[in-house]
Amino acid sequence: MVRLRGRGRAGRRRGVAVAVAGTLLVAACGAGGSDADGTPSAAQAVPDIECVASGKVRGSGSSAQQNAMKRWIQDYQRACAGVEVAYNPLGSGAGVAQFQRGATAFGGTDEALSRRDVEESKGVCDGGRAIDLPMTGGPIAIGHNVPGVSGLVLDAPTLARLFDARITRWNHPSIQRLNPGATLPDLPVVPVHRADDSGTTQNLTAYLKAAARTSWPYPAGKKWQARGGQSGTGSDGVAGTVAQTEGAIGYFELSFAVKRGIDTVRIATGASEPVAPSTRSASAGIAEAEVAGEGGDLALNLDYRTSAEGAYPIVLVTYEIVCDRGNDPETLPALKSFLSYTAGEDGQRLLPSIHHAPLPDSVAAQVREVVSTLS
Repeated sequence: MVRLRGRGRAGRRRGVAVAVAGTLLVAACGAGGSDADGTPSAAQAVPDIECVASGKVRGSGSSAQQNAMKRWIQDYQRACAGVEVAYNPLGSGAGVAQFQRGATAFGGTDEALSRRDVEESKGVCDGGRAIDLPMTGGPIAIGHNVPGVSGLVLDAPTLARLFDARITRWNHPSIQRLNPGATLPDLPVVPVHRADDSGTTQNLTAYLKAAARTSWPYPAGKKWQARGGQSGTGSDGVAGTVAQTEGAIGYFELSFAVKRGIDTVRIATGASEPVAPSTRSASAGIAEAEVAGEGGDLALNLDYRTSAEGAYPIVLVTYEIVCDRGNDPETLPALKSFLSYTAGEDGQRLLPSIHHAPLPDSVAAQVREVVSTLS
């Protein structure tokens, strides 16, 4: 693997970055680190990064990578004080839209670009087009609030019927069959979904469509289409509703379950043991994917039906979208420096501490290679 060590054109730099209101541009000074939510802690070494002398890099998009981006910016600017990096977690759709308008140097999205997106990007990428660079991943945890029940096991068909309000009591025979030793209460099921269009919804419904084909009649998409249940805005809204509602079941990134102490479901995939959501099991799930893009585009085809041992199947990959050619020459050096760090060993190594899954080594190496060719 390629390590980002040594000195770049401007050498290693430290110091205080300028804060920009409304974004995740983070002031960094000294050798502090960060806790699991991305806030500084006391003893994190300043990473060695190939810095450039100056530059401003603006990005926006996926809120799923918000904590990862916050930590990356803190650590990068601790080493490269001459560069300002800002990220605004407006959501995947807004991130793509702002990139297409030329308002940002990169966008963050939890769904690879469509053909239409790529075609439209030619208007902002001078002589080039937008490409997808996977940068971080993570499990979409299924959280529940069923008093007295922990270690709950569910499979894709049962999840599909729960979220579609076709299993309405927690002591349903399908759930009991998967949990033979559990005492399940005669409690109403309250499915909770995202009210807003979401990459998290896109990836969950893609899993249900692939792994529960006969039980999930809806297409995969960012907009929730199943019937019944309650809704919440953002992953935090869904997690909050689950935490406060007996009988609730919902979906959100793992960090939201950890933050609120919500019990999560183990998924029966056909492996010898049900798989719990974790950064390790999500990385194993992402490793089952294949690169579907061409010509520098590294969009992944996720295998939602995997039965590989220890591979969690409900995963989300966040991509940074950039121009392969035709980037703003004033932004390009700093953009390449920052993305080389985030895809590098140091940038990927910190992700499990904030409940994100690092890329498989083979994918991270490809990302670094493509970043080096951006022009």
